[in-house]
Amino acid sequence: MPDGTDEAYPEGFEDRIGCRGRMVGWSPQEKVLRHPSVACFISHCGWNSTTEGVSHGVPFLCWPYFADQLLNETYICDVWKVGLGFERNENGIITKGEIKKKVEVLLGDRNYKERAMQLKEKLASSVQGDGCSNTNFRNFVEWMK
Repeated sequence: MPDGTDEAYPEGFEDRIGCRGRMVGWSPQEKVLRHPSVACFISHCGWNSTTEGVSHGVPFLCWPYFADQLLNETYICDVWKVGLGFERNENGIITKGEIKKKVEVLLGDRNYKERAMQLKEKLASSVQGDGCSNTNFRNFVEWMK
């Protein structure tokens, strides 16, 4: 690729996965999350991603790194119960087996999707606009004026 993104992956990786998925450097996250074929959202749990996932009723698989992401994961998994976190192995790695297991649990239990949809409806009834953090911020600024 001319933009250099292919250097991020081992040689031949994109060819090996080409028939099973599509890798892109950027995509419109809200448009992807609103698509009916999206069953769950693997997220770092940043606030914008959290609000976008919740506003579209998508269950989460949480992979936070630092700061507010860890607190947001707690809300997603333990308070709202619309997602699952990953367990790291003894080396601190989240394995493909762990990811597979959590995908199966999340998709095998309809309660996650039902709670995500209920949370979406609550949010929609309490927030004007499309749920986008940018729109919410603009509404907040207008309110402050």
